[in-house]
Amino acid sequence: MTTSAPAPHPADAIQRVLFIASTVHIYNIPPLTSNKGYAASAWTADNNKRQIFTGRLRVIETAIPLPKDAGESLSTEILLEDPSTGELFAKAPYTDAGAVEAVLDSSRFFAIRVVGDGGMKATLGIGFEERGEAIDFGICLQECRKILGLETASERKSAAKAKAEAEVKKDYGLKEGQTIMVDIGRKGRRKARDDDAGAEGSGVVENALFSIKPPPGPSEKGGGGGAMPTLAPPPSAQDVRAEKRRSRGFEPVEKTAAELGFDDGDFGEFQ
Repeated sequence: MTTSAPAPHPADAIQRVLFIASTVHIYNIPPLTSNKGYAASAWTADNNKRQIFTGRLRVIETAIPLPKDAGESLSTEILLEDPSTGELFAKAPYTDAGAVEAVLDSSRFFAIRVVGDGGMKATLGIGFEERGEAIDFGICLQECRKILGLETASERKSAAKAKAEAEVKKDYGLKEGQTIMVDIGRKGRRKARDDDAGAEGSGVVENALFSIKPPPGPSEKGGGGGAMPTLAPPPSAQDVRAEKRRSRGFEPVEKTAAELGFDDGDFGEFQ
């Protein structure tokens, strides 16, 4: 199925590529016989006998400004093109969610409704080589449905639920008559504590009073009160020398003058 070139857009139209896949396989699929949906296994049977083309897929968004500043007209198309020449093979206007359907037995295949010359419609199968590309394609179409207002009932319900959950916020504000008491330490000016107590019940958050605690007195150290104890005076040099002699194992022996060879007699010392 080959279509003619798309009709030219106005000069002020703006086009944007929303998605592109360089390689997709296109299938001529049998008519749908079940209300459950399409199955890709029927397309790829007999060594891909129903495959008719391997091309490029692009999703294009076109914005056309409306007269008198009335906004713009948005439209989205899925284009199947020759990867080497860019020639259009088929196009699928994305005008409703049913224009593209995921298959039942694979995440890489979709059924796409294309429109040819004279408004003739046909359903083709497309298959991506990579599962990641197929997921990105599905996400792209989901965003298109939001912008174009083509969301399904289930999608609208999910979006409304998510919006309601986002708007529900926990209220951490103070209710009428509630106060918050912040008490850091018990030391502070008496006047500040009295002022804080007078603000209780007024709905005002009280300010904590920060102060530096003075060093503890003797009574707070468990010393029983009284004046600060004084330090003993340092030992004299004589006491230090005596301590050294005792530590060496001998004590000074006190002897009389006669024992030391000094005999004063009746004349006194050194006469």
